[in-house]
Amino acid sequence: MCELLALSANTPTDISFSFRGLTRRGGVTDTHSDGWGLASFDPNGAGVNIYKEQNAAAFSPVAAELADLDLKSLYSLAHIRKATQGVVVLENCHPFHRTWRKEDWVFAHNGDLKCDFLLGKHYQPVGNTDSEAAFCWILNVLSARAPEHADGHDLFPILNDCAAWLASNGIFNCLISNGSWLYVFCDTKLHIITRRAPFTAATLLDEDHTIDFSKVTTNRDVVTIISTEPLTTNERWRSLEIGEALLLQCGEVTQRRLGLKASYSV
Repeated sequence: MCELLALSANTPTDISFSFRGLTRRGGVTDTHSDGWGLASFDPNGAGVNIYKEQNAAAFSPVAAELADLDLKSLYSLAHIRKATQGVVVLENCHPFHRTWRKEDWVFAHNGDLKCDFLLGKHYQPVGNTDSEAAFCWILNVLSARAPEHADGHDLFPILNDCAAWLASNGIFNCLISNGSWLYVFCDTKLHIITRRAPFTAATLLDEDHTIDFSKVTTNRDVVTIISTEPLTTNERWRSLEIGEALLLQCGEVTQRRLGLKASYSV
């Protein structure tokens, strides 16, 4: 299927090290070569920058350039695609973007859904993937159920209902962010690592590349990375449990729910 990557931090942090490792899996160390995408929220609140291509990430000059950039953000999402539904075209590449209540939202999914979505009039997919349809469905549910001025903590239980229902109709690992928080749901496989002082060096699993985080951080920094598979060889990643949902803010897990099962009906 696909692989996911996300960053949440308490200080503007670039995702380039992790993104470099992920892109190698887009055609060199793995076969996720049907497109890639990266969404990075401006740390000053000036929207989100999204980069996508329908080409293999491992051989993309654009992806290589992004892996070398100091693209700092508090929240970033990335995705490499191995198509299961939908043709290999740009509009089917993740992360997907929509505006919900005047906020930029981005979404990425790893899995395969076997359900028909009752989509409302407000959000409709542009491409033909199950993933984008699921994102539109989630936003329509939120529009109907979320209170006015809802924050991440208000939305967390509604997102959990949506994620559990989608997981009951296929495979649904997902990342969602609006630049103020990151929502994570693990249906089959996701991993997490939080880096904080004292920082050490880390080496990528998919490329001979090492960074000493102690030289590019302060003692106050907190950075959490979510990835389908661990990206480094010498760090301890935690495997998320099946049915585990997280809400992250400023690099910290602020809400956690285990054993989610479908209770929402459409």
